[in-house]
Amino acid sequence: MWLMVLQRLHGGAPLETAVLELLQGLPASFWPRPCKRIRDWQEQGKALSSNTGAYNQARQALALQVVEQCCDHIFEELVAQMTPSPADPAPRAFVLDGSSMRMAHSPSITERFPPGSNQHGEGHWPVVRVLVAHDLWTGLAMRPQWGPMNGPEAVSEQQLLETAIGRLPTGAAVIGDCNFGVFSVAWFAQQSGHPILLRLTTARAQRLAGGPLTDGIDRRLEWKPSRDERRNHPGLPAEACVSGRLIVRQVQPDNGATPFLLALFTTLPLQRQELLDLYGQRWKIETDLRTLKKELRLDQLTSATPDMAEKEIEMSIAAYNLVRAMICLASKQTGIPPRNYGFTRARRIVQMFTTKIAAATDQQEVSRLFDQMMHYLQQAKLPRRQRKRPSYPRARWGKGAKFPNRES
Repeated sequence: MWLMVLQRLHGGAPLETAVLELLQGLPASFWPRPCKRIRDWQEQGKALSSNTGAYNQARQALALQVVEQCCDHIFEELVAQMTPSPADPAPRAFVLDGSSMRMAHSPSITERFPPGSNQHGEGHWPVVRVLVAHDLWTGLAMRPQWGPMNGPEAVSEQQLLETAIGRLPTGAAVIGDCNFGVFSVAWFAQQSGHPILLRLTTARAQRLAGGPLTDGIDRRLEWKPSRDERRNHPGLPAEACVSGRLIVRQVQPDNGATPFLLALFTTLPLQRQELLDLYGQRWKIETDLRTLKKELRLDQLTSATPDMAEKEIEMSIAAYNLVRAMICLASKQTGIPPRNYGFTRARRIVQMFTTKIAAATDQQEVSRLFDQMMHYLQQAKLPRRQRKRPSYPRARWGKGAKFPNRES
């Protein structure tokens, strides 16, 4: 599992990178029960092969349940240790969002995760729908929940949340955009003991308000399921309802766009401005998703079987949480919020030093390297720009030239 994490720290490096890391030397603590080849290597100095076949077989033989338990244990331990600042009045909150990832085209994967289709026919790449939940303050990520995006067994983001919500820390608040602003999400969160802060569509907010929306609405109400929601969730009890507040406020986007009415439903006992400020941080999940796809190469999975693809996702989250944990340690030493550190630079520092720390021969060398790593991590702060950089103007790519039709 460490070698799989190492691949992700190197930006989705191939198997050869992990094997070379092994040959470079790892301490005996990495091998509590070494195989015969490792024993021969340690005791007799018999050289190991640099081929990747044995490592690939070990990855495939690794039980998926063990990987899941490992990721959950890492997440729970880090969440318990990395607590928000006592000066922050907001509760611990997790931001929800959904995304999609392309997978390798293989018979077993396309059978379980069918490709999408449009007016031009069926696509080539299988696509998986993923639900992520990230800690608003630290950025730590819960193990994602996923399922088919297309086909007869396609799942929605709301269905994925119903399965995954039990793995959130006890009492943590849930923040979601209008895609999660439905009764089923509010109901299952309430039943699991999680306060909510959800954005509502205009139509749904008007139905709850019983009329047109106006700026300044702050009203307590009972949210009851509609006829369609009961049809989609037949297991809802007859008395199902969620008590909360409907808040409507006219907001001005940062990009200078036209102001609009923002409708929120919440069960959090906070002041209105505190709730608006809390929801205003929801955008952080978008940058987290960009980090997962760009820095850890989760935009295109490479494994050829569903089992290995799931391990690929979960070990990527373990690598992501490792970097986030190091950022949190640097934050405790400097007092700067963890979100004010750049993930890309921190990943490169962790990538450089973890291999050296793993190969250190004594505890004194480990302490020296760790202190040096933390020194550089404290310098990985995001720049404080005096003015916002202008965005690139939207433009349309021109159509390329076409080859002439081939004559028979």
